[in-house]
Amino acid sequence: MSKVYRVGVIGCGGIANGKHLPSLSRQDKVQVVAFCDIIKERAESAAEQYGNADAVVYTDYLELLKDASIDIVHVLTPNDAHADISIAALEAGKHVMCEKPMAKTAADAKRMAEAAKRTGKKLTIGYDNRFRQDSLYLKKVCEAGELGHIYYAKAHAIRRRAVPTWGVFLDEEKQGGGPLIDIGTHALDLTLWMMDNYKPKVVLGTKYHELSRKEEAANAWGPWDPKKFTVEDSAFGMIVMENGATITLEASWALNSLDVDEAKCSLSGTEAGADMKNGLRINGEKHSKLYTNEIELDAGGVAFYEGKTEKATDVELRKWIEAIEEDKDPVVTPEQAYVVSRILEAIYESAQTGKAVYLD
Repeated sequence: MSKVYRVGVIGCGGIANGKHLPSLSRQDKVQVVAFCDIIKERAESAAEQYGNADAVVYTDYLELLKDASIDIVHVLTPNDAHADISIAALEAGKHVMCEKPMAKTAADAKRMAEAAKRTGKKLTIGYDNRFRQDSLYLKKVCEAGELGHIYYAKAHAIRRRAVPTWGVFLDEEKQGGGPLIDIGTHALDLTLWMMDNYKPKVVLGTKYHELSRKEEAANAWGPWDPKKFTVEDSAFGMIVMENGATITLEASWALNSLDVDEAKCSLSGTEAGADMKNGLRINGEKHSKLYTNEIELDAGGVAFYEGKTEKATDVELRKWIEAIEEDKDPVVTPEQAYVVSRILEAIYESAQTGKAVYLD
């Protein structure tokens, strides 16, 4: 019989209940046996819904890590706690999935990557948008060289009015930033992965606190409190890679724009281009004429059958367990996620200083 992996979850808030625990519950080879949260009631509620009969509840993650029977830990806390908890879990002999972004700072992200290498345990970061059907298809197109050399790309993470007003999202001390580090991180990860380019050279960035100052603002989750809105409402960056390729990154929770896209990218190569802005489209030139191909990703098309597409978060978890079981690199490696954090931090630094940031 194949091994059933015992999982401990640290942080039982929104991302745990909205993403990780439902997807973990649909995996045949895992069993969630430990739940930890600084608010005991949250851990108890999660354990009741997703745990087995013997599930244990903790309020101190160090106590959870003492359980030698736990194989895997998912770190689902605010950003400022990602590094210390992940490193402690790795050093306790656990494989770790940490929610995005990798850490609050690039230095912490680097410490995490070093800990994974030192301990020999696997570490991955929760960039689940890589596992969408359009992303997986476009990755195959890029790997096949169909776009040629990708020298310009855009990473899209724009909301018109969707500021998360709960938890610590608006707390710069806990999170390290706002939409750039929250949703911009997904778009940047997706873009770098498609390009297979992790060598940034110079970064220029701007950030804004414009709409965050508004009282009684229209918002998907109700008005925000301007006094508590300590992070940026929008941030933008331009990244030039060592090979000369250029990436523009746009990230906003609130922007007066109808051009709204989240966790998407547009790519321009020497042979063709692609974008995710209206479905997945490939564009190029053939026989001296321009073409646009719209890729059909649905599995339906047959009477009385709509098709069945596995959720991206389920694919992410399945691939994560496969990496552990088959002792191979996870789809999202710590080295890749570290570069994402490094670029995001450089955008913030550039926005603060008004100068370009050169990366070694």
